[in-house]
Parts: sequence; structure tokens; C-alpha cells
Amino acid sequence: MLQQIHRFYLESDFKPTGDQPQAISKLVEGIRKNKIQTLLGVTGSGKTFTIANAIAHTGKNTLVISHNKTLAAQLYSELKQFFPKNNVGYFVSYYDYYQPESYIPQTDTYIEKDTQINEKIEKMRLEATAMLLSGEPTIIVATVSCIYSLGSPKDWEEMATTISIESQISRSEIIKRLINARYERNDTELAPGNFRVKGDTIDIIPAYSEDVIRISMFGDKVEKITLLDHITLKEKRKLQSIKIFPAKHYLIANDVRQKAIKSIRDELKERLPQLNELERQRLEMRTKFDLEMIEELGYCSGIENYSRHFDGRKPGEKAFCLLDFFGNDFLLVIDESHVTIPQLHAMYGGDYTRKKSLVEYGFRLPSAFDNRPLKFEEFEQYIKNCIFVSATPSEYEKEKSSQIVEQLVRPTGLIDPQVQVKPTKNQMDDLIFEITERVKKNQRVLVTTLTKRMAEDLAEYFSKKEIKVRYLHSEIEGLQRTELIRQLRLGEFDVLVGINLLREGLDIPEVSLVAILDADKEGFLRNYTSLIQTFGRAARNVNGSVILYADIMTRSMKDAIGETERRRTKQIEYNKKHKITPKTIIKSIPEQVTSFDDLKNKTQHDLNRDAIEIEALMKKYAEELDFERAIECRDRLRRIQIEVEKKNAR
Repeated sequence: MLQQIHRFYLESDFKPTGDQPQAISKLVEGIRKNKIQTLLGVTGSGKTFTIANAIAHTGKNTLVISHNKTLAAQLYSELKQFFPKNNVGYFVSYYDYYQPESYIPQTDTYIEKDTQINEKIEKMRLEATAMLLSGEPTIIVATVSCIYSLGSPKDWEEMATTISIESQISRSEIIKRLINARYERNDTELAPGNFRVKGDTIDIIPAYSEDVIRISMFGDKVEKITLLDHITLKEKRKLQSIKIFPAKHYLIANDVRQKAIKSIRDELKERLPQLNELERQRLEMRTKFDLEMIEELGYCSGIENYSRHFDGRKPGEKAFCLLDFFGNDFLLVIDESHVTIPQLHAMYGGDYTRKKSLVEYGFRLPSAFDNRPLKFEEFEQYIKNCIFVSATPSEYEKEKSSQIVEQLVRPTGLIDPQVQVKPTKNQMDDLIFEITERVKKNQRVLVTTLTKRMAEDLAEYFSKKEIKVRYLHSEIEGLQRTELIRQLRLGEFDVLVGINLLREGLDIPEVSLVAILDADKEGFLRNYTSLIQTFGRAARNVNGSVILYADIMTRSMKDAIGETERRRTKQIEYNKKHKITPKTIIKSIPEQVTSFDDLKNKTQHDLNRDAIEIEALMKKYAEELDFERAIECRDRLRRIQIEVEKKNAR
């Protein structure tokens, strides 16, 4: 925005090694030919570094799509470190809480839309689009929410205000343009998206920035433009010109507003005769109220449901989304594509099903259907110059790709874990022996089961055998899940039992054994993709191994073991040739970021033992007249008793 940068500058202490040089070379060649490719990279092989090198070599604006916010944040952080001098943006859903508008006909229940917007993420979304329109090389990391409707890039750029020194423009004209771009005047508090006016000086904080832009006027001429620190207001630098992008993605010019209002009225007139009396009355009342709000204030609650009318789109025509801000020539990278592609597939269907009831029962006009994510067929039109990244690409990626680039050798020299198949007879005794051997070496173990009940029962059994164990279930998300894994790495417990421990990003170098129970029960949790992903959880430790407990050899097991052996052979040959001795990854354990009550993850046996200890501690503190600590113990004891009651009720 301030000083034009025309190429990517990749900064790293490391050079490409292992399979990375050949992978980078092939990918760069494919990108230059506008090909669709797949990077088949094993866990820990440095796929992000390979993609960063490919971006730096080709210089194309890049969109990286991830399947969840946690992984997107990790990629954003890594790419920012690789490209500190370039634009790297983050574009994810800005809702901390989101309850969509819906109607349940069976119980006649209408649920109003309720949201809580994260202002920091909203600022980063605006920053991402401003980066793309700045003309500089840009990388945006996004989740699948990037295919949801967004304002028109053409309108957004047209509503931007460019101000240069010596340009002839009145103070009132600048203020008018800022208000049209959804900036708010606030002469007391200056925050992103606000501006203030004092005499011939206008201070603006763009919605996507922290710095203050000060425009000094002399009559109807811009005399000086300076960039100020937002806290001290000290001058950082003088500017010759500045382009200020709008404060919101959804903008409505006055001429567009009048056309849209007429279009909405026409649709309402057409729709009302098609409804029953109750629905007709409901729709008329709600739509007329929205129209009054739009006429008076320029917006209304749920204005996005009328986006088709404001954009001037035809019924069924796709909305604008983040991908439209990239133009025609850009690189699309779909991370963990075996998970992300199915998510992209499913978004339109889920949105349509929810709105169907709202439209049928008179809560919304049919045009609400057009405020939607892209259909998958529409998204495919953007897949021109694309890299699918996955350790286990699905058939879709393989069919679409002109080439599959393999990256099987890790820079650390680590090889894929050895896989053993053992019979289910006496499997518990065998597993306890294997766990005990790992615990002696201060290593950790992951055990995967098929059901939540099985995970709880297994953890209970281990606990009675004096094994320090916890279980991970679907109720634990985000930061709490991170804290549980942190505790495992610290050695507060040795075994983590779960149902679906193949989640991408679950990288724990201390884990040297992954045990898979019921490995021969073919299905989603035991198919080829799931098995390969689960094997990968043991690939960060030099002593990594996997045990499959099964009585028959399924097709998925055979394929997964065969592929792992193929990868191991190539990795061992590379290590011998280059005289590399594999070493376990050394990864620092992060600081605690959230308090975590782990009662839900403890077994009943552990809870009963904790209850006895805490009750004794409570009595001790009471005798010492330390009532504050005694009350803390009493409250924890009560929570333990409630948790034990829940477990007994199951």
C-alpha cells in the first residue's frame, strides 16, 4: 500500500533437501504451464516449504485453502515467516459464534440469526482483500468459507478513495467518500474503520490497519499525507499518495439501492400469490419492514439475503466470493485435499436445505437462495492452475491432476514407522506389555478404537492396571484439545485413547507407538486413507511403530501396509546413500494457553482415587483454618462426584 514490492522474497535458514528439490522443480514447471497437480507428501516432509519455494519461483498470487481454522492459522504463521517482506493474508469466517436463521416446521420453531463477530478476524479479512487489490504479490490463507458470497471486487475497488499530494479535492468531498465507503466519523475515539476531523486535518484508520493516516488540507488542496503511529501519533513516514479501501465488504451505492428496492418489491409482488394466507402475511410484513430500513438507513438485519438484487444478478447466478478478487491468473493450493474437497462439495447442499424451509414458510423471498456458497461445479471453474496437497490424495485429485509429484523423503531422515499385524487373541495383555516398554523409555502411546464407549471402557481398564491414561472425544475442541495434547507431551499421562486420532496436525514427536484396535473392521475409520493418516502419527519419532490388531487382512490394510513399505524402502535407500542418521524431531512444548478441567477425560477409577485424595486435602486445609483452599477442594470434589454420577448413568 505504501511502497510497491514486485516479487516474492523467500527467507529461510534451510535449503531444499531430500525430495524437496525435485518436487519444487516439477511443480514450478507445472505452474508455468497452468496445470493441475498433486503434491503427495508424507507427514513431516516439509510440504509447506516446498509450496513456498514454488510460489517464490513463479511469483503468482496464491490462495491456500485449508479445511479448518486451526490448520489455516498454522499455515498462515509458517508462510508469514517464509515471506516477511510480502503480503500474507488470513481469510476465515469472522464469527466466534454463529447461529444461522432457520425454521423447523415440525415444531413451528423459528430461530433468529444470532452471531458474535470477532473484530480482529474481520479486520484481517478486509486486509486480505486490500492486499489483493494493492497490485503487490500476495498470498492468502483461507478456510472453505472463502467460497461464500462476498461483495463485488469491482464495486469494492471503485468505492476506494485515492488521495495524492497537491490533488484538488474539498474536505467535504473526502468526508462524503469515506462515509460512502462505510467509515464512521468519531471525533473522540479513533479505531479501525473510523475517522475524525479537526479543522483542515482529517485522521483516518483504515478498517484493515492500525496506523493512522493524516491528511492535511490547505483550502481545497491536499498539502501533506503522513502515516502516524496509532498510539503515540508520532510520524512514521511521509506519503506521496494513499489508497483507502472501504471499511466493509458489502457496499451499497445510492443509485444501486433504489434499483434493488424496486427489484425486491417486484419479487415480493410475484411471490405473494403463491403462498397461503399465513405465509403471505408473514412474508409481506417482514419484507416491507426490511425495505423501510434499507430506504432510511441503507441496511437492515439480514441484508445479505437480498444480495442478488444489490449485485444485479439473475436468479441462480453465482455470487462474488474471495476467488473473484484474484483475477484470472493465480495459483490455487488446496491443503489436505482429501478432507477439504469433500467439505467444498457439501457446503452448497447444507445451505440450500436450511433456506428451503425459510422460503417455503414465508420467512424469506426465494432470492435468499442466491446468498450462498459456490456450488462445487462453479468452484471447479477456478481450478485451473492448482496444487492438491495430501499424503493420501483421493481418486478425484488423481483423475484431475496432470502429474502427481511425490515427496517421500524427510529432511530429518526419519522413515515411516514399521507396521505389525497381531491377532486379537490376548490383545489387551500384549498392548499393556507394549505400553509398559514405551513408558520405561519416556515415550508416549496413541490407541484408536471404533466407538466412544469402547474408548471409555479401554481407558478404564488401563487405569485399573496403573497406566496413566486419558481419552479424547468429540466434545473437546480447539484450545482444550491443544492443552490435552500438551499434557501428553509433558508426560502428565502416557497413553491417549481416541476414536479418530488421524486428525491432520496432530504431530507429537514423543509418540513412538500407535495401536489400532479392530483394524479389520472395514469402514470410514479403517479405510486406506484413515490408516495411512493414522500411521503418520508415529512418523515423528525414530522408534516409531504401528500395531494393527486384526484377525483377517482387509484390502485397506494390505494397501496401506504395502504403501508404507514402499515409502520406507525409498527413505532407507536415501539415508544410506547420503549417510544420514535419522533423529527424532525436537519440538518445543508450548506454554499453557488455556485452563483445562480434565475431569471429562479421566476414567472412573482415576476420579474415585482423586476424590479420596481431595477429600483428605479438604479436611487438612479446614483443620489449618485455610478456608479458601478448603472451598476450592470442596468445589472440585463436587465436580468429580457429578462426573462419576454421569459415568455411572451410562
